[in-house]
Amino acid sequence: MSKIIVVTSGKGGVGKTTTAAAIATGLAQKGHMTAVIDFDVGLRNLDLILGCERRVVYDFVNIIKDEARLSQALIKDKRTDNLYILPASQTRDKEALTHEGVESVLNDLQEQGFDYIVCDSPAGIEHGALMALYFADEAFVVSNPEVSSVRDSDRILGILQSRSRRAENGGEPVKEHLILTRYDPQRVDNGDMLSVDDILEILAVPLLGVVPESKSVLQSSNSGVPIILDELSPAGQAYQDIVSRFLGEDLPHRFMRVEKKPLLRRLFG
Repeated sequence: MSKIIVVTSGKGGVGKTTTAAAIATGLAQKGHMTAVIDFDVGLRNLDLILGCERRVVYDFVNIIKDEARLSQALIKDKRTDNLYILPASQTRDKEALTHEGVESVLNDLQEQGFDYIVCDSPAGIEHGALMALYFADEAFVVSNPEVSSVRDSDRILGILQSRSRRAENGGEPVKEHLILTRYDPQRVDNGDMLSVDDILEILAVPLLGVVPESKSVLQSSNSGVPIILDELSPAGQAYQDIVSRFLGEDLPHRFMRVEKKPLLRRLFG
């Protein structure tokens, strides 16, 4: 049985598409057949981050409008076995996504045996975002440690609890997970950012992981390589931990406190 995951946020620019690409790649690396869908019709960034923008011929909207078959639009990732990308359209209107059309694509992916379907949602609560979260079984809510981002994440949690298919049908609630990105423990200690404890007290959602602020995230995105494949980067390691925790491993959280330098580095570094 496939599991549908929505990667969502209330505020734009929090690293949501980076997170969707990393999570999908990590699940595929662990041997799970994984499809990742870009719901951000009109913008289309997921294919850039996954480095397959030149291979896009058909897109999500073409499938919904019966202009192409799913097998024609799915792009197999060139680095990671088991990973397939369904890009968004850059030219269509967001209203092109219909409940019936999205449900049909998700059903087709489930019938093809995908273990996980990761939906990269646009930020906020516009049409594409509501469509991405409606069919979700689980939600990864991505937030920065800033008041505005946390407040908007709380808004998204309210939408998940009231406007998902599970909520409409009176079923089990969408399972929620929190991912904090661009976290800088030094700035938290200086009082410039909210702490993990502050955010958990406000949102009351289980923490899946903390991704530290890192220049390697931008470098990775610009080169079309998911950050999770950069095993030397703290951000890449954080996403590896997040995927492992999601799959049931009990790992301690990292990157939440200022790293103490060894004595010799403090004296001579």
